[in-house]
Amino acid sequence: MSSMKHVVRPGSTIGMLGGGQLGRMFAIAARQCGFRVQIYGDPEESPAGQVSDRSWFSSFADQDALRQFAQHVDVVTYEQENIPVATVETLLQHVPVFPGPELLRASQHRLLEKTSLRRMGIPTADFLKITSESELRKGILDFGGDAILKTVTLGYDGKGQTRVGSESDCGAIWQSLNVSEAILEKVVPFAHELSIVASRFADGTCSFFAPVMNHHENHILDVSISPSALISEHQTLEAQQIARTILEYFDVIGVMCVEFFATHDNELLVNEIAPRPHNSGHLTINACRSSQFEQQLRAVCGLGTGDVSLQTPAVMLNLLGDHLQHQSPSAWQTVFAHPEIHVHLYGKSEIRLGRKMGHLTVIGHDVVAAERLGRQVRAGLMGTT
Repeated sequence: MSSMKHVVRPGSTIGMLGGGQLGRMFAIAARQCGFRVQIYGDPEESPAGQVSDRSWFSSFADQDALRQFAQHVDVVTYEQENIPVATVETLLQHVPVFPGPELLRASQHRLLEKTSLRRMGIPTADFLKITSESELRKGILDFGGDAILKTVTLGYDGKGQTRVGSESDCGAIWQSLNVSEAILEKVVPFAHELSIVASRFADGTCSFFAPVMNHHENHILDVSISPSALISEHQTLEAQQIARTILEYFDVIGVMCVEFFATHDNELLVNEIAPRPHNSGHLTINACRSSQFEQQLRAVCGLGTGDVSLQTPAVMLNLLGDHLQHQSPSAWQTVFAHPEIHVHLYGKSEIRLGRKMGHLTVIGHDVVAAERLGRQVRAGLMGTT
């Protein structure tokens, strides 16, 4: 079902595959517009379950439960790319699912993703398929002794990847990965990282949020900034064109994020695609009239685009378990003492190191000052100021 046959109106029920924080923020946007939300695959105490009408805590492989779920919803979308493609294909027999299986299939398999991008004429880092230790050794030589070996599936926030140098023990690294197939990517010496969140609608219209500058710590997104003086108008237009190409190639109806490396020669290389709203787009909740989650809602319901223009500069800072282990009432009092800071917590009961627990968005005309303030109050939560 690649085109919307009807409009899903307020009062209808939207099904969400996955109950994490992206599902939570989607459910909040949907409820604000008068929709009901049922989530599938997580318990009712999950981040999305807490703000949804019903949670189906069943396996993505449970055919009977999926059929029952489909009978209770008018349209289905998803909040993460580790949903089995077979789950979407089962649901499609009973209910529309957007963005559909093709973008999902490509985005959850790194080799397929990179090969598809190259087929579209979109530049990426050089890569090789690796199926043995000897192929890894040869690949490292081909890439000048510096590359990153990644699993082809289930990798996010730095999981399932190892940097490999010419002196590294390829045998030990290959054994530790414990897979039959992997991807070796040449290390790109980049100037900065950026991303763009884009939407495509049933009538073929595409809309693009302003690109976002991203900073990572330990392979996890740490801070996103928009606008950034480092992102040129040329890069903005190129990012939009690449996103449009991908949206149209996969006939997407919904929201997608494209992450880029910007080289020192001002070239954009696609790093990854996410078939959903993205961590770097969270600042759109407070900085744009229509957030990435409202755009997802509008697209999957057959409605038109909202206003995605940036109304105010903004900086988003992730809150990990690391930041919230020693939080005190006085530290939170300091956070809320700044009216330009917006607090978003995801309702996760267990605080773990490296786990995304929430985010802060700081708005203001000076993004340098906003980032400084955000980092300062976040450090205060950790008890380090």
